[in-house]
Amino acid sequence: MKFFDFMFVPTILFIVVVLPIWISMHYSALKRSSRSLNKDDREAVDHIMETVDRLTDRIHTLETLLDSDYPDWRQQQERRDHYNTDTDRSH
Repeated sequence: MKFFDFMFVPTILFIVVVLPIWISMHYSALKRSSRSLNKDDREAVDHIMETVDRLTDRIHTLETLLDSDYPDWRQQQERRDHYNTDTDRSH
């Protein structure tokens, strides 16, 4: 048996079965790795999260100040929102 005859069937099986699976898995791995954040993106997200935390603290502080100075401000805002919702529905 010649070498060509011996390798013909395994070569065809490799080309038909293994190679397409290998190629699809390779490109799916590339796609997955490109979806992850790079270093600059992670730093930007961390910076944004720090900003969000600071803004949340500021909002809490402002609400605390408003609660101490104007105890009814939340109810007034709810009434105003309710009135605006009713007027929007009537138009």
